[in-house]
Amino acid sequence: MSESGVQAYIVPSEDAHQSEFIAECFTRRAYISGFTGSAGTAVITLEKAALWTDGRYYLQAENQLGPEWTLMRGGSVGVPSYSEWLRDNLSAGSAVGIDPFLVTHEGAEELRRTLSAKEIQLTFVDRNLIDKIWLDGRPCPPKSPLRVHDLIYAGVDVAGKLSDARKKLSAAGATGIVITMLDEVAWLFNLRGGDVPHSPVAYAYALVDMDKATLFTDLSKVTPDVEMHLENSSVTVKEYSALLSTIQRCAIILMLGTESGSKLWLDPTKTNMAIVNAFSEGCTSFYAKADVDGKNGISDGPAALHRPSPLSVPKAIKNAAEMSGMKQAHLRDAAALVEFWAWLEVQIVTEKAKLTEVEVGDELFRFRSKQEGFLETSFDTICGSGANGAIVHYRAESDTCALVDDEHMLLLDSGAQYTDGTTDITRTVHFGVPTDYQKECFTRVLQGHISIDQAVFPENTPGFVLDVLARSSLWRIGLDYRHGTGHGVGAALNVHEGPQSISFRFGNMTALQPGMIISNEPGYYEDHKFGIRIENLLHVCEVETPNRFGGVSYLGFECLSFVPIQTKLMALHLLSDEDISWVNKYHAAVWDKVSPLVNESAREWLKRNTLPIKRA
Repeated sequence: MSESGVQAYIVPSEDAHQSEFIAECFTRRAYISGFTGSAGTAVITLEKAALWTDGRYYLQAENQLGPEWTLMRGGSVGVPSYSEWLRDNLSAGSAVGIDPFLVTHEGAEELRRTLSAKEIQLTFVDRNLIDKIWLDGRPCPPKSPLRVHDLIYAGVDVAGKLSDARKKLSAAGATGIVITMLDEVAWLFNLRGGDVPHSPVAYAYALVDMDKATLFTDLSKVTPDVEMHLENSSVTVKEYSALLSTIQRCAIILMLGTESGSKLWLDPTKTNMAIVNAFSEGCTSFYAKADVDGKNGISDGPAALHRPSPLSVPKAIKNAAEMSGMKQAHLRDAAALVEFWAWLEVQIVTEKAKLTEVEVGDELFRFRSKQEGFLETSFDTICGSGANGAIVHYRAESDTCALVDDEHMLLLDSGAQYTDGTTDITRTVHFGVPTDYQKECFTRVLQGHISIDQAVFPENTPGFVLDVLARSSLWRIGLDYRHGTGHGVGAALNVHEGPQSISFRFGNMTALQPGMIISNEPGYYEDHKFGIRIENLLHVCEVETPNRFGGVSYLGFECLSFVPIQTKLMALHLLSDEDISWVNKYHAAVWDKVSPLVNESAREWLKRNTLPIKRA
């Protein structure tokens, strides 16, 4: 830090593409802090070290951070943001360093605004400081080959997607766009990869203009099949590292055409500052050569268009082929889960087996791996017994994990990547006798889950409007949970996908639209005791209503997940007649769809666990 002339250094979680899941070689924040959660920011000064994370990871961070670190519980009352903390803890004239590849344009501007109030400078450090010290044992960059995502799964060919993208560029007055998000690049070019754990994507950028499309990736990953696929789609391939120099040349070309309105589309929430700076330098170079005064490139020049990516929503709205693949993948996944749960119940209840959380997760992987088209898990399986279930994104480790038994609740959140779809499902069970309080908490979470599943709402409704439905029953007894209720899910892509969500965070105005897939996962977590979460995936669809006030369409949800919800944990006296009807109809659908797909012993378990419920 001293050599770089900075008094503080920011270490984000993300890679250069703002990915949630990243290759091991880029897990810099985990390396420096010891905290392995997927969300968090480390800040290091010459005297202090602090880590910010959200409510999903408070308990995990408490367990993993050493005494030299201060845990900052982001989102809690009275806890400053890391930019505010830096402003308050550094003296005027200080410099804060960050890797320009790891901060977006929007993020950098927000940092600058906060720090400038105290005349603190934001400095882009060209070589990452963690890279300078992470010399021993650092994993090598991934080299997984690319593969073609077949048209029977993709539904639309590359030419069609490029045509639609160019129409959006033209309508916005842009003639080119840099695409930085790995799932958007994969979706656009109908490609999949294996560079990132749990996500079938490859490290790559795309540059698309009105005439050309270029993929920037490690050329060693391009197989003959992929090369032919891209050639047939009129896509050029360049080395990953060639992006910035290409951007600089692109800037000059665009500047020559600014009088006719030529602009480069950059998503400020996703494009890293290394790209922004390269484009700015290209613009500056043009102005210097043209002897044009009073211009400074990206901030004031006419050649950049700052808008959300035009690919985000089209990717989120699944076409018929993508939806068909998702439904088929979910049925196979349900079969694997039913056979797994039947097996686990015998092990715990009948055999009294001493299974750890890790062993249970490994067995679930084994059951899933038998299914056609299985590739890998869609995230690290969350298998939390007892108190570990209260750690929202808990990850069991062999040397510290707990036993799964009949005395504690078990929260199991898992998902899979198949060639035709992506799954994510959570069930909470008790193999023994739950307490009345546990049953009440579970039932209120279930009521929130049912409320979301049955919701009907007018078109153009953003997800945050629905969030209260999931929490209302918990709120009645003064309980809540610290995470969003629903996230988007990709089709054979990232298990966490935007822009849609259902959350208490009301800034996301993205409307839920037919074809989107979103999770429904309310929960409750009693710190150091137990955790509850019930999660299905839902497909947004149009619904028939007797009226159409305002002449608009009304939307609802179709469920994609079909695995029993444990009725033992339901306090029936708290459930309304409508709630009971929902449970029985859901379980009838589970039986009808999944029973033909499982073995005989699993079918017997499924029959017992989908029997209708009724009050005594």
